[in-house]
Amino acid sequence: MCGIAGFYSPKRGADRRDLHAIGTAMHLSIAHRGPDSADTWQDPDMPLVLSQRRLAIIDLTPDGAQPMPSHSGRYMIVYNGEIYNYLEIDADLRSKGHSFKGRSDTEVLLTAIEEYGLNAALQKINGMFAIVLWDRLEKKLHFIRDRFGKKPLYVGWGGKSLIFGSELKAFHAHPDFKPELDRNVLSLYMRFGYVCAPHAIYKNVWQLLPAGRLSLDLSALQAGEDLSRRMELYWSLPLIVEDARAHLINDDENTMIETFEEMLSLAVKQRMISDVPLGAFLSGGIDSSIVTALMQSHSSRPVKTYSIGFESDAYDESKAAAKVAAHLGTDHHAFTVTSQDALNVIPMLPDMYDEPFADASQIPTHLISKLARKHVTVALTGDGGDEILGGYQRHTHIPALWNKISWMPNAVRQMAGKMAMSVPQGAYDSMRPSYPQFGRRVHRMAQAMTASDEKTLYAALIQAWPESDGVVKGAHMPKIPLDDPAMWPQGLSLSEKMIYADTLCYRPDDLMVKTDRAAMSVALEARAPLMDYKLCEYSWRLSHEMKIRGLEGKWLLRRILEKHVPRELFERPKSGFGVPLQQWLRGPLKNWGDDLLSRDRLQRQNILDTDLVATRWQDFQKGRGGHANASDLWTALMFQSWHARWME
Repeated sequence: MCGIAGFYSPKRGADRRDLHAIGTAMHLSIAHRGPDSADTWQDPDMPLVLSQRRLAIIDLTPDGAQPMPSHSGRYMIVYNGEIYNYLEIDADLRSKGHSFKGRSDTEVLLTAIEEYGLNAALQKINGMFAIVLWDRLEKKLHFIRDRFGKKPLYVGWGGKSLIFGSELKAFHAHPDFKPELDRNVLSLYMRFGYVCAPHAIYKNVWQLLPAGRLSLDLSALQAGEDLSRRMELYWSLPLIVEDARAHLINDDENTMIETFEEMLSLAVKQRMISDVPLGAFLSGGIDSSIVTALMQSHSSRPVKTYSIGFESDAYDESKAAAKVAAHLGTDHHAFTVTSQDALNVIPMLPDMYDEPFADASQIPTHLISKLARKHVTVALTGDGGDEILGGYQRHTHIPALWNKISWMPNAVRQMAGKMAMSVPQGAYDSMRPSYPQFGRRVHRMAQAMTASDEKTLYAALIQAWPESDGVVKGAHMPKIPLDDPAMWPQGLSLSEKMIYADTLCYRPDDLMVKTDRAAMSVALEARAPLMDYKLCEYSWRLSHEMKIRGLEGKWLLRRILEKHVPRELFERPKSGFGVPLQQWLRGPLKNWGDDLLSRDRLQRQNILDTDLVATRWQDFQKGRGGHANASDLWTALMFQSWHARWME
């Protein structure tokens, strides 16, 4: 695990000291990602620089350091992540006569590329990774991202210089980079609450798509070109899904349950390979509990587990986590977060994410990462189960609701939805105080009622700011993978369409961004066994009933967990990793919000619609209903906070 950065600057001349200094500045900007060591490499014949910050996990010796050359000298690599099946590949390479200097997965990866070729090697490796590979023979620079976008990789232009890195901070460290806000991408952020790949918040900068590969011939590179048009996919989710749906598994239920458990157990075991201490995040929910249970089955000593709780019972999962930990016999560590603990994180968020990001669970994710990092360097998480096995209400309750109301005239549904939306979220919360974010969920249901078709239904459920098309001045919404008809497999049910869409965009651009930045800000490696690509491929071959029965999602995973943990310990309303935003924004964060969303500031910036945003903030403070809710306003606040840090 590490942070990577670099550049190709043909117009900067051949001053090697200047190039090295820039490379050093770039890796220093992301030093938090790799505190153990750092290095910068320059090509002797070209103004190409590769830099890396190392968080040593496997082979802690200098033999695992990067940038690393291949045995033949043809390739040079900087790489962030882990190859979980590297021991299997290592054995195959040794059978072909290869030997290794050290024990790192980086050396195995390089040797695999030399032995099999880049395309074939990418099909063999299973892991999380962002790779920059320089082919000195063909003068090609390759950028590669793992299948589900677990690790970040940005590439773009700073004048005539090609710049790349794990985080946008590295771009700011290059003297040729002049940041310019992309208003079109900002409108996309306001729609979702995060920036969707391949876009980035700055003009002329892009993210690699999940499973994306970008290969550039540096001898024929045209400065300023749209690099997103050159990206290709080495693994295609729509093709995987279409093939899987054409070859559904017809085994009996018990066989499918056992097969999935065996695959998940192997995924957990592979992610426990480490030369440094490791543990697990444990919320007491289904996903983290099954990961922890399988970890404990592979460990001869108690697994270290970590959870945090809040003073508010509606957001506190620590008691449930403690019960699961006690049953499994883990070495459990819990921390109760006060409002002040959480509020102290908020000023750090623009630096931590360095791109607008509005999933408020970023706060507890950082806090639990900070807690775990006191004891371990690697933590396994439960991320990914919802997106392959239908764990969200939009996968279960919303399709059931849609089946009941879609026949109704649109005008009737619009009126009913707007009436439900007119009641403030807080009023609904007071009706069910023990049900986390009940008001927000009711509003989401109400938004679903106003949809005209399945596409607008999904958009209503995941949107962050309702009028996202008009809230950013002078902006036009750019296209994302979800807008491409070729990216949609045929013959999916409404639930399956939502699961697919979440896998394609929500998981990499929200969940993985949240976890990566929060964990890496404290140099903690987070690994997600449920995001093993083989599990994803297998899950699409399962019938709908193996995932969702009635209104119960993750049916198969529940059956597996029952073998390890009593049902009463994990069955409860799903709360996610929420925070009491409404109370904070009307309490200790009110002055902060008043400043960021003031009419004077908004008018001076001339970016967001002043009347729309300022009025919504005031409506929220006065407790009015409609769209004036905390989660939507958090989207605007996170942009304003980011803008103040990076653009003013």
